[in-house]
Amino acid sequence: MPSLGGTPRPRAMVSDTELLQHFPQFESALSHTLDRRRVLKLLGLALASGWVASCDPGTPDRGFVSAVRAAQGVVPGLPNMYATAHVRDGYAEGIVVTHQMGRPIKVEGNPDHPGSLGATDVMAQALIYDFYDPDRATGPLHKGMPTSWPDLAAAMQKMRATAMAPRPDGAHAGEGLRILTGTVTSPTLGRAIEQVLAAFPGAAWHGWDAIGRENVTRGLGLAYGAPTAVVADLGRADVLLALDSDLLDSAPGHLNHARAFAARRNPVNGPMNRLYAVEPTPSLTGVAADHRFIATPGMMDEVIGRLSAHILQGEAPSGGPDWLGPVADDLRAHHGRAFVHLGPDYPPEAQAAMLAMNEALGGRGQVFDVVESPLYQSLAPGGTLDALMDDMERGAVQALLILDVNPVHQSPRFAAALKHVPTSIALSDRPHETALAAHWHVPLAHMMEEWGDARGHDGTVALIQPQAMPLYGGMNAVSALHACLGQPLRPAMDMVRATWRTQLPSARDWHDALAAGVIAGTASRRMEAPLRQAAMRVASPAPSQQKPTGPVLLLRPDPYLWDGRGANNPWLQELPRPLSKVVWDNPLLIPPDMAQAMNLRNGDRVSLTRGATRTQLPVWIQPGQAAGCVVGLLGWGRRHAGETGSDVGCDLYPFREADGPVRIEAAHGGGVPVASTEHHATRVDASPSDVARHGTLAQFHERADFLGNISGAQDTLYRREPDAPVAWGMSIDLNACIGCNACVTACQVENNIPVVGREEVLRQREMHWLRIDRVYEGTQHAPDTFFQPMLCMHCEQAPCETVCPVGATTHDSEGLNVMVYNRCIGTKFCSNNCPYKVRRFNYFAFAEQESRPAISRNPDVSVRARGVMEKCTFCVQRIAQARIVADRDGVGEHVVTACQAACPAQAISFGDINDPAAEVTRRKASPLTYAALPEQGTHPRVTYEGRILNRNPAIAS
Repeated sequence: MPSLGGTPRPRAMVSDTELLQHFPQFESALSHTLDRRRVLKLLGLALASGWVASCDPGTPDRGFVSAVRAAQGVVPGLPNMYATAHVRDGYAEGIVVTHQMGRPIKVEGNPDHPGSLGATDVMAQALIYDFYDPDRATGPLHKGMPTSWPDLAAAMQKMRATAMAPRPDGAHAGEGLRILTGTVTSPTLGRAIEQVLAAFPGAAWHGWDAIGRENVTRGLGLAYGAPTAVVADLGRADVLLALDSDLLDSAPGHLNHARAFAARRNPVNGPMNRLYAVEPTPSLTGVAADHRFIATPGMMDEVIGRLSAHILQGEAPSGGPDWLGPVADDLRAHHGRAFVHLGPDYPPEAQAAMLAMNEALGGRGQVFDVVESPLYQSLAPGGTLDALMDDMERGAVQALLILDVNPVHQSPRFAAALKHVPTSIALSDRPHETALAAHWHVPLAHMMEEWGDARGHDGTVALIQPQAMPLYGGMNAVSALHACLGQPLRPAMDMVRATWRTQLPSARDWHDALAAGVIAGTASRRMEAPLRQAAMRVASPAPSQQKPTGPVLLLRPDPYLWDGRGANNPWLQELPRPLSKVVWDNPLLIPPDMAQAMNLRNGDRVSLTRGATRTQLPVWIQPGQAAGCVVGLLGWGRRHAGETGSDVGCDLYPFREADGPVRIEAAHGGGVPVASTEHHATRVDASPSDVARHGTLAQFHERADFLGNISGAQDTLYRREPDAPVAWGMSIDLNACIGCNACVTACQVENNIPVVGREEVLRQREMHWLRIDRVYEGTQHAPDTFFQPMLCMHCEQAPCETVCPVGATTHDSEGLNVMVYNRCIGTKFCSNNCPYKVRRFNYFAFAEQESRPAISRNPDVSVRARGVMEKCTFCVQRIAQARIVADRDGVGEHVVTACQAACPAQAISFGDINDPAAEVTRRKASPLTYAALPEQGTHPRVTYEGRILNRNPAIAS
């Protein structure tokens, strides 16, 4: 991240080689000696080009340049919205992209797509920055140097001719040609792979993701003997068991799962479900659980074995933790309404046992279905990365085409094996580690620039349509495969339409599918494949008598950078991790007992060793983590991610391939500051919080309003009641919030909130208008954890307004606490007087120092200058748009805020609290409703519904 705020940090002189990597169009200019006359010529040409660009007539072959004539359907000041999809590890989530004057500026969920249901996750929200990222590739490279497209085409033609040449040993054509991709669900991309394999019978396709679900796929094969998938309906489950699960945060369909799960968490709305979680390190699924049990990785294997023996074979539970018996009994008592989910880090045999338990619990056809796999199924079985590396090391691979994966960064063995391949071509969006190690690099078009398709978790096909002309050029994966065949490049849209010619025969069918973003009737068919008996034969394992010789290292993906693909996105770098609140770093997460035994504090550096692999990194104490278990987050330590993401954090991928015991020793030289938005020591309160209120279902049944503000209205010397016909208010259901931070990123994108950088976060100058507070209660070894979104409360008796000397913060007639930026003189009195601490101050011109073009910002929201206080506005720009529509059409003012739209659990309701039929009015009438810090007498317009836990009375707290 470039220096933000204060004196810019010194930078090394950029070499001509580095300059040409970013600007290949300068190659001819730099190859000539520049004299004064030539410099003046180039300067005049640049000025003339700028004048010509400013008079662009609006032709479709130009980029984002102001047009004299607007395109058809574009009205200045009014948004246009187009459906497309965000693809994560192969699986599609339907999205809708909002444009202003042809510029994509915001992503929302597509309510017609079963994988999103109108919601989004953090990565989908951050697509806007990825699209405008100035570090994207601008042209092809050969051995790290700029080259021309004709040279690249000639190289691909030579590779094809070599592959087609007859072999003296009688080998098939294409012997030695390999294709490496990530997970593929795209039917069009699958067709292209099959065409290449048909043209080159000796070629092979390998599918691999650094953070993959191969264990799950193989477990399904063991259980059902065919390519299948499980589609769960959590809304119909009464009891759920999550075993180190990613069900609510990253599993395919996690947005759908979060919606269905949250719909049954508020007892005011109906019967509650119950969730048990067993895990070695805290997760979003674990925080949402009614009972969270901490288990070491070795104990997890024992729990799976004993539980499966009890459910499948009827063995009486003996040994193991004391809670295991009540959990198993609860599952069996809810036959047909129980569901078990296992995370992807466990072997196929454990996955098959979990599927057998679900079958035995009678959930098939009730809470889950077995359907045809949405994954692309090659006619020839696809190979693994290990098989590919074996072939590379023995010289059997002559040409390798790498499509949008980065194995050089994620596998040290692959980086070494790549040197044995005579010809390698990497297709990627930027010159990353694999692109620079390969012989040729082809720029990959962004998913907002090309046509495509992909299946969701249930098999439903989403169409991907371009949102703009390519900013930097590039090629998509399907075109790259067709180039290997020597065929003339066809428009990508034609190739997608050819795939769906049968389902969408007419132009009207095609248009309707594009408008909806999905192709109706393409969900995977339900399968009647019976469970294989082999999956039922699971014996209860004997408790292990051996203690681990050292700490157990768990390597997990960073929740936002994922496998490293988000490293160059500052929105993701500066987004607080849900539990640690750390930004711009990946410290080693250690349990409290280890910190106490080694006398470590947050930020102290340790030496992490496994076999011959060794590194140094800071530590962060994680309450609720299993004793003897340490967690390292992958995706960091990128060497070639871009200006923002390179050399940030520590690369832990080498530890995946290392063998031997893990050793952790205190490093010399003291600690380093770790940036966190929690600017105090992590607190674990012994008593329940009055801010994030919670209770049990038994307490609710005894008295429903036991969490509400029951003391009545507080006496005040004066109170000004807003007198407008509309009164805006918000209700947040803490039962539904899962702490995913999608709302925080949506707020940042919608409201042009700047990134400040690591150093400024260390100075407590982060700028997020909305934060998710994390509250610990109990003990640091096994705390109860609660999330609470915190934003401007829009208090009717706002303490910020009475102390502002210039009236910059004031109240409007509809109850909004508004900021007049031009009045603000930066006294910060308002922030000091705010009991909720939700105001942010621009200490520097943060917005001007961001590395993104101005056209990527929301034009409906002011970009704040240095010295100005800012905070949540309830998306006042959306309120203004709704007011215009209401005045024009004579309808009610319906407003959906950015945070509300993004939330997958529908935890946020917003609207007119004067409207008795509004959802927000109904929620505020809930007996669980309360106001934060009521003793302050602020009368906030934001209220909360307290969280209720559905505890099992058979399990001691």
